[in-house]
Amino acid sequence: MSVLGIVPARGGSKGIRRKNLAPLRGQPLMTWTLAAARSAASLTRIVVSTDDDDIAREARARDMEVLMRPASLADDDTPVLDVLQHVIRELEHRERWRSEMVVLLQPTSPLRTARHIDAGVRLLRDSGADSVVSVVEVPHQFHPRSVLHLDGDRLVSYSGQATVTRRQDKPILYGRNGPAVLATRRDVLLDGSLYGRDSRPLVMTAEESVDIDSVWDLELAAWCLARRDGTSASR
Repeated sequence: MSVLGIVPARGGSKGIRRKNLAPLRGQPLMTWTLAAARSAASLTRIVVSTDDDDIAREARARDMEVLMRPASLADDDTPVLDVLQHVIRELEHRERWRSEMVVLLQPTSPLRTARHIDAGVRLLRDSGADSVVSVVEVPHQFHPRSVLHLDGDRLVSYSGQATVTRRQDKPILYGRNGPAVLATRRDVLLDGSLYGRDSRPLVMTAEESVDIDSVWDLELAAWCLARRDGTSASR
């Protein structure tokens, strides 16, 4: 069964200028995702989708396949679904190459590893689901039963229910962590959905789920990588 890994890496970004090339422990941010993808045994083919010549050059220097996308698919508000569909259709049109599964690997999740990728593909294959998405447990202090908002000058329950303070009294909730891994069936994507009707969770830890939106996130990711590797964060 062919599995296509797609790394979407456009040149622009809001929070960090040229984020996908921002340095993280001496390497451009996106290279952490490229390394994880290359080490994943489950991926048949990996394609970097970009509109940016520098990103394309960086990817090719690491022997990665690059598919240039039009500028219309590189805006801040471009849906990732459109980017995935573009890659799928281009490969099928140009080469008659078709994948049964597609794995979205966003460069903003540098703590995701090949192990997570392989686990997501395996769960999608074995479960028969439409998709598998990586998630992280929502910290209890941000649970809907704990979240408050302002009504004038007063703090009131956001959910409209009584506030719960004890962690053990709150049901466990999960949030998508980027997502770091999204494995979906090709037909589901071309039908216009990222997740389909049956989506299964790939649970990751908070440390593995660092998602890069700010300079602080880069610093946190560097610390987490150093902790994982047993080295200094400054290296």
